[in-house]
Amino acid sequence: MELKLTNVARASLEELRLDYEDFLRQRGMRLWAPDDPRRQALVARRCKTADEVAAWVVEMAKISQHGQDERDGQSMKSMSSMRSVLFPEISANATLVLVGVAVSLLDRQIKAQADAFEKQGGFTERLYRTRQARRRGE
Repeated sequence: MELKLTNVARASLEELRLDYEDFLRQRGMRLWAPDDPRRQALVARRCKTADEVAAWVVEMAKISQHGQDERDGQSMKSMSSMRSVLFPEISANATLVLVGVAVSLLDRQIKAQADAFEKQGGFTERLYRTRQARRRGE
């Protein structure tokens, strides 16, 4: 049952991944490439809370906006429209990075659960062995 529920959690994360990819595509926003340095920067940051992730998004948006301003000589009016695109794009990509991390961790957990099931059996088998041992006075 534990293995089955962990697989359900993994499948739910895969659905969430597709939803965020659709969000980016439908709005004409960029999906970060697997080798995008921002992906590694977020993972390396090891955020412990959603607030820490949100602060990272703000930081990345400021860096991106500042770089864009210098390249394009953006006016104040276009900077606010740039910000309205940057936050959702960076936020969605950050979520995709975190979903990828969670899926990777769940894959490891599923493997460990499958190995344990193979070696120790399921709950009913373990319960039977425990009852038998008690009856024998072990």
